[in-house]
Order: sequence, then C-alpha cells, then structure tokens
Amino acid sequence: MYIIILVTVGNEKEARRIAGELVAQRLAVCVNIISQVESFFKWKGKLDRAKEFILVIKSKKGLFSKVVALVKKMHSYEVPEIISLAVAKGERKYMEWWDECLG
Repeated sequence: MYIIILVTVGNEKEARRIAGELVAQRLAVCVNIISQVESFFKWKGKLDRAKEFILVIKSKKGLFSKVVALVKKMHSYEVPEIISLAVAKGERKYMEWWDECLG
C-alpha cells in the first residue's frame, strides 16, 4: 500500500536534512518541502504558533515504522508530527516508478 506521510519541522535546514536521508536510505521515493506555513496549536496547555516547513513524504506502508524511527532520530521537536495517509489511486506509470525506487 502506498502512503503519504506528513511531517512538520521548524526550519529549512532540518527539512532538507531529513528529506535527503529518507530518499538516500530508500525509505521515500520523493519528499516535497512546503516552506513557511504558519501553524497554530496547543502545547503544554498554552496556545502557540510557529513558522514551519511541511515534509510530504511518498513511501509505502511497510516502511512506515522505519520512516518514523529515522524522523524521530533526526527531528528537533519533543513530539514531532508524523501522520500517514493512504493513497487511494495513482497514475499507473508514476506508481510503477514508486515500486522501482522502493522495491
């Protein structure tokens, strides 16, 4: 099963470092970095906000636990956002490319 994993990070350097390592270790076929989003959230009982970057990680369900382990190892947040979404459908040639890259 193909999945998209969303991860937020606090700066561009960290986003690039995590994205590069995920692709290098064949845990992701591609990682998009969406820059400068503004996030509002509750943290330790207080309303907070932050400028963040979103990693859009394209992977497979069987690799999720390895992605989580690598992200947690490299991430600066105490509790990083790591959310997996199932891919319902994809263009055939593109999905074949995912299979080629990830095995």
